[in-house]
Amino acid sequence: MSQEIEIEFKNILTKDEYEKLLKEFNIEQQMIIRQTNHYFDTPEWHLRKLSSGLRIRETTSKTVCTLKEKTSQNTHLETTDVLSINEASHMLEGKGFFAPSVLSKLQQLQVPIEQLRVFGSLTTDRVEIPFEGGTLVLDHSLYLNCDDYEVEFEINDEIIGSTIFDNFLIKYNIEKRKTDKKIARFMKALQSQKG
Repeated sequence: MSQEIEIEFKNILTKDEYEKLLKEFNIEQQMIIRQTNHYFDTPEWHLRKLSSGLRIRETTSKTVCTLKEKTSQNTHLETTDVLSINEASHMLEGKGFFAPSVLSKLQQLQVPIEQLRVFGSLTTDRVEIPFEGGTLVLDHSLYLNCDDYEVEFEINDEIIGSTIFDNFLIKYNIEKRKTDKKIARFMKALQSQKG
């Protein structure tokens, strides 16, 4: 189990801006890692109402279950358990919950565990680059016949991070855009499909 405060800044990119940044930072195809997030909630959206998100993330190297709880505009408390492939598979099928630290937090939040269901999956091609004391992340995400691009900056200090990220956007002539988290963008796409 790990628990950490995640401080991140994010901005949606156009495809053109994304491709320019890949060139600017000399990103080669083998540096891009594919990951898939499977999102959970109850039919009554318990987690969404708490501004929280629950996911299983699969990469080629590991599978983890993470609960994200919003603590401020750019900050989240993340509780994460590493899962075996079997444990993840059972959880995705609704046959048990095998992330003990996440389970404990969900119980504290009074989320009915037995009602949790996967409501969708999102695949991201991600590259992470060390940048000015933090990590710059370039993402291309695919979900529900949508694809989008974003840049994230993760750092340990919210005030310093805000300045670095604003300067980054100015330097690369990227318009500052209100950017929802991936799970929120997924939800909007899901809602619009249901019409």
